[in-house]
Amino acid sequence: MRWRYAILGGTAAAAAATTVHDLVQRKHAILRNFPVVGHGRFLVERFGPELRQYIVTSNDEERPFSRDQRRWVYASSKLENNYFGFGTDNDVERVEGYPIIKHRTFAGPGAATMPHAQEEIALPCAKVMGAARGRRHAFRPGSVVNISGMSFGSLSGKAIEALNKGAAMTDCLQNTGEGALSAHHRHGGDIVFQVGTAYFGCRDERGRFDLARLVDLVHSAPVRAIEIKLSQGAKPGLGGMLPGEKVSREIAEIRGIPEGRDCASPSRHEVFSDVDSMLDFVETVAEATGLPVGIKSAVGNLTMWDELTEEMARGGRGVDFVNIDGGEGGTGAAPMIFADSVAYPFRIAFAEVYRRFAAAGLSDDVVFVGAGKLGIPENAVVAFALGADMVNVGREAMMAIGCIQAQKCHTDHCPVGVATQNPRYTRGLDVGLKSVRAANYIRSFRRDLLKVAEAVGVVHPGLIAPADVDLLDGTRSAVGLGSIYGYDPSWRRLGPHLAEEIESIMVAQDATHGAGVGTSERA
Repeated sequence: MRWRYAILGGTAAAAAATTVHDLVQRKHAILRNFPVVGHGRFLVERFGPELRQYIVTSNDEERPFSRDQRRWVYASSKLENNYFGFGTDNDVERVEGYPIIKHRTFAGPGAATMPHAQEEIALPCAKVMGAARGRRHAFRPGSVVNISGMSFGSLSGKAIEALNKGAAMTDCLQNTGEGALSAHHRHGGDIVFQVGTAYFGCRDERGRFDLARLVDLVHSAPVRAIEIKLSQGAKPGLGGMLPGEKVSREIAEIRGIPEGRDCASPSRHEVFSDVDSMLDFVETVAEATGLPVGIKSAVGNLTMWDELTEEMARGGRGVDFVNIDGGEGGTGAAPMIFADSVAYPFRIAFAEVYRRFAAAGLSDDVVFVGAGKLGIPENAVVAFALGADMVNVGREAMMAIGCIQAQKCHTDHCPVGVATQNPRYTRGLDVGLKSVRAANYIRSFRRDLLKVAEAVGVVHPGLIAPADVDLLDGTRSAVGLGSIYGYDPSWRRLGPHLAEEIESIMVAQDATHGAGVGTSERA
């Protein structure tokens, strides 16, 4: 009995001490007015996202990713049943802009007719990156689904390693993000090296861009392309931001910055200041490395894109790929105003840029990449119909390796060890297991894209055209994707030679694999 009295006495003493503290402190009015019980308000606020995630919201209500979307990613990564029963629970009757993919009754030429297209069938890009400009190391990306730019620093070393190994298993590309190329990126996966405004990984002791260091770096790793980041969806026009809590000694050494201090990248590049000098920089880097060179940008003011297409139409200089990041995207820390209201969301952003290239007759010469919640099949199909040749997945890839959408990426307290440098949390992330789950997710995603292409009557998602997708205005009307975004009906989705090439590649695979069902590693 004595231990019970001891517990009661200790509890009463703690409550009394808390009451006194709450009554005399001046920081929180709610605690002065409601001592002890007022702490319940802060507790509920702290765990509000988790409570809403699992108890309050409906399957299709939560943002940025709904419960249904997260469930599809989780099930796909674990090779569990990712089907849904009893019809859609989306509010089709009242939602404006809801996409409808228009299947065909009869298959188009060469379209797959297998019961279930295997995960083993490759789904390469329909274009050869760098071929139009004669780059020495031009190549056809092996996957239309690739891993978006997420820096080591924003993500843990274990998360980067798991994603890189998953990329190697699926022949897809991993973008380094602007935080340089670390040891965690060197586990077999092909790399797109991102050159950010702070030039991490390719700068001298004074922080200035160093071409020789860039050449040495790309020769030391399987770097297939170089991406110049102009801006990103999470914080367009602001520059990258890594909170000091995440700047470990290893990250500080890789980036050449002080340990434990906020790392804010400049908002703009130092080595070029307009389209003309940017294209000079692109050509200099491409000539020195032999690699395809492209740009990544969120989209706001469109003057730059007008000037870029005008310059490229003259011939002589140009980018090999354009990566459009939707303003709704982002995996890192950002001020709320930038995350919410700066830059166009993906569909408008991509359409504005693509229209300019198509009108200038340049769309076949550039590989178009999209990012911003495109790791969900229906969003990706709309992106392909708008003209994307590949999609990059960021947050969805994070979910495949364990992210639970806790939305603590900016705090260094990610509970599953994905977006943190804290060993307390990273110890729980098993690289071997999570790498397989990343690979499973990518394969499942590509399989669904291939099956949708089959439903539309084409052999590859890159052949899905604007006419194949309508956007609904509730149950009142449906308008073609091309009409809404101002596409000229005469623009071909791909030029005849590109369409023939990818059709030949896909039909040959269909004949080789037959109707057998492929296998994937399970975890």
